[in-house]
Amino acid sequence: MSALAGRRAIHVISACLAASLWSVNTPAIAAPDSFDELYARGQKANAAIKTLTARFTETTTSSLLTRPIVARGRLAVERPSRVVMRYADPDARVVLIDGNKMTMSWPGRNVTQVTDIGTAQGRVQKYFVNGTAAELRSQFEIDAHGMAGDRPDLYFVTMVPKRKQIRASLAQLDLWVNRSSLLLHAMKMTFANGDTKTMAFEDVVPNATLEPGSFTLAR
Repeated sequence: MSALAGRRAIHVISACLAASLWSVNTPAIAAPDSFDELYARGQKANAAIKTLTARFTETTTSSLLTRPIVARGRLAVERPSRVVMRYADPDARVVLIDGNKMTMSWPGRNVTQVTDIGTAQGRVQKYFVNGTAAELRSQFEIDAHGMAGDRPDLYFVTMVPKRKQIRASLAQLDLWVNRSSLLLHAMKMTFANGDTKTMAFEDVVPNATLEPGSFTLAR
């Protein structure tokens, strides 16, 4: 795996963890643009959420592709720092985070790679779990759009990194949150070169019962 692909994988899995925390912590608010209030009230509910599962569809676009690549699989999260993404279609692979270690296993390409993601994990915990809205704004330009275009059932939030080091690979993170269930509907990562990765979520279950061995490569 190239260094660029590795950095993108870290952004993807970190965004999944951060977004899963966002989706289950977000309470309803009267004014859709009051992000600071949304964030502060959401933090109060954090302790009640321990796990999350969902099905996902991942769509990747690039100037190097003749058409988008669409992959599907299942996601499981166990707070504070365990995530597994099991891709089933079109090619089986696993991306696993356990603490500060990310392991990618892609049997079809004979790839197994272990990466230290302690810095990325620390940022997720600091700003999305233990931080304040002001601290999150210190790292991102945040625009809460309220209604998402022609989807009145969704909130739409845009986050643009302020740090040059992050912007070198991740240019923008977009989140769509269901207004009634307050669960994450989709997120889109736009990378510095214009490539995108969009993940849409279905059957999102907070506090789901996880199967034994969920956070292992082999099942």
